[in-house]
Amino acid sequence: MARIAIGDVQGCLPELHQLLKQADFRSDRDELWFVGDLVNRGPDSLGTLRFVRSLGDNARVVLGNHDLHLLAVAFGGSRTLRDDDTLNDILNAADRDSLLEWLVSRPLAVREGSDLMVHAGIVPQWTVDDVMMLAAEVEQALRADPVKLFESMYGNRPDRWSPALEGADRLRFVINVLTRLRYCRANGRIDLKMKGAPGSQESGWMPWFETPDRRTSNARVITGHWSTLGLVDRPDLLTLDTGCVWGGALTAAALDSDARWSLPCDGYQRVKMSAQSDG
Repeated sequence: MARIAIGDVQGCLPELHQLLKQADFRSDRDELWFVGDLVNRGPDSLGTLRFVRSLGDNARVVLGNHDLHLLAVAFGGSRTLRDDDTLNDILNAADRDSLLEWLVSRPLAVREGSDLMVHAGIVPQWTVDDVMMLAAEVEQALRADPVKLFESMYGNRPDRWSPALEGADRLRFVINVLTRLRYCRANGRIDLKMKGAPGSQESGWMPWFETPDRRTSNARVITGHWSTLGLVDRPDLLTLDTGCVWGGALTAAALDSDARWSLPCDGYQRVKMSAQSDG
């Protein structure tokens, strides 16, 4: 059995199928790890959800910020679709309820051995055990009362971790870190507005994975979300969002060998890479 991690698909289903052919993926043998953002901005979010769900236990998926946005709209809170969303096909589908039920039951973090998969990032103060515990808190709240969670999920505060955080503030911070983080400070303060490649950030900020004394450095953290960062492949980090929907590529990596695959994409969102929106 091969374990293959795949970057942000965002509804680019034709590219996903082609990439899996490159990787010689077999659904009866191999396991796919999806780093989140299965949906939105690409042409076939509905088909992507249907396909990944059809893989059953052969697909391990963490929720990304676009997946949560879809759920927030679908569960009838105050959130509405944005002009550049491509989610109507899911919201109007005959099987929408079963697809959303499956999606809302996906975790925010997956751990196996020394591998830890989240969509975006981790503050330096958290250990792998902390990540799994805090992700589980959000998952429990999401499944118990999704409307309540989504009504309080949006916002950039608090911007620094404290174990004393409670209630909506605690859940919001965890969600923001695991699904939106790019830059932070060594003390764990986060910034969610800076989205450019490393080197473009303001003074005093650093990519979350470059913070000193990061307590998850003993794991290989597998992420997506940061298309202007692109592929980083080192023992403690594997970042796989190479911007397919923006005209970059869809990338996959074997987790137990050095095999890597990348499929160039024409792009469905015609914007400059430096001006991309969140994820």
